[in-house]
Amino acid sequence: MFSLAYQFVRIELYSRSGKAGRTTDYIFDEVSRVPSASVHVPSPKPPELFYGLGADEVRALHDERAAAAKTSRTDKTGKTSLKAIRKDQNTLAGLIFSHPVSMDDYRSSANVRRDVADWEQRSIAWLLEQYGDRLVSVIRHTDESHPHLHAYLLPDDMEMRAGLLHPGYPAKNAVLAAGPLPGEDKKAMGKRADRAYVAGMRAWLDDYHQKVAIPAGLTRLGAGKRRLTRAQWHAEKAQAAALKQAVERAAIVEAKGRAYIDQTKRKVAAIKAEAAAAKASADRFKGMGGTVRAVLDGVREASLRESVRKEFASEMAAATAAVAKARAETTKARNSQRDAEKQAADQRHAFRQQGQRLASAQQEIRQLSRALAAALDEPTPAPGGMTP
Repeated sequence: MFSLAYQFVRIELYSRSGKAGRTTDYIFDEVSRVPSASVHVPSPKPPELFYGLGADEVRALHDERAAAAKTSRTDKTGKTSLKAIRKDQNTLAGLIFSHPVSMDDYRSSANVRRDVADWEQRSIAWLLEQYGDRLVSVIRHTDESHPHLHAYLLPDDMEMRAGLLHPGYPAKNAVLAAGPLPGEDKKAMGKRADRAYVAGMRAWLDDYHQKVAIPAGLTRLGAGKRRLTRAQWHAEKAQAAALKQAVERAAIVEAKGRAYIDQTKRKVAAIKAEAAAAKASADRFKGMGGTVRAVLDGVREASLRESVRKEFASEMAAATAAVAKARAETTKARNSQRDAEKQAADQRHAFRQQGQRLASAQQEIRQLSRALAAALDEPTPAPGGMTP
């Protein structure tokens, strides 16, 4: 049994000229495991295409679109024309999704491989929900410490602005474009823009956590980032595992409920068909039409009630109990997770207060030291009030 840990998702933007050599060409070389771009991998293995286009096809499509991309520019005379985009403009968004299990566990356990495969499918579904056709490729690597996916997004606007695909930059740029609030200087506006960036990233990660990480049994953050004790971290991982099991049970209950509904519909249809056939036969007896129809209606309703009662009453009761149990376990796990996060916040607050008290004590010590030094340096009065 492997130990569940926290989600790892990252998004970065790349241009053709790149920063510190990390150009779009380098990124495509790295994911393709070109030797010059894979020196960080001890034993490179060929990548596995998981969705969409292969690395070489994505490179060709990216380069074709970037070469054709245009931006509108106005010269000094006020004339507007379309120009090629700059090579340092970000034209590619790359995402990395890493699962916390080790590759040794992945290779040795069929259960681990099943859980990782479920996490992969949920991650792809989330990407398609977020980006649609702009998701052009997902590639799997199995030659590093953890199984992970590389996803690539291509902008579909005329200027090929990859920044629009980032969850943080559009929010930050919107604040900067609107300008400072009344009485706000540029520094304060910059801080507000940074907060908007963080809020956008947090909302993006929270959405991934709700739709992918929770069903996969992954926590939102690791222990180190929140200064959790080892016991708290293990408790939170256990809560995440319990929540995963509750979600899985809820899905099973939902599937059984749908099957029950389908079976009931088929039973009703069969009873109606039998009743219709009987009614058609009874209509041949003209003088007894009303009496026969009344008898048929009573038989049909009684048959339906009895059939449902006998075949599905016990299943419905079991399904209802399972739903209630799954909901209770889900609520308990979420409450426990909130309690752990609150404890972490309280610890951080206590650390800050302790730091403030320590700083105050240090200041008092410095003041006492200065007073003591002044007292020691003051000359002693000689007899008669004269100093020596």
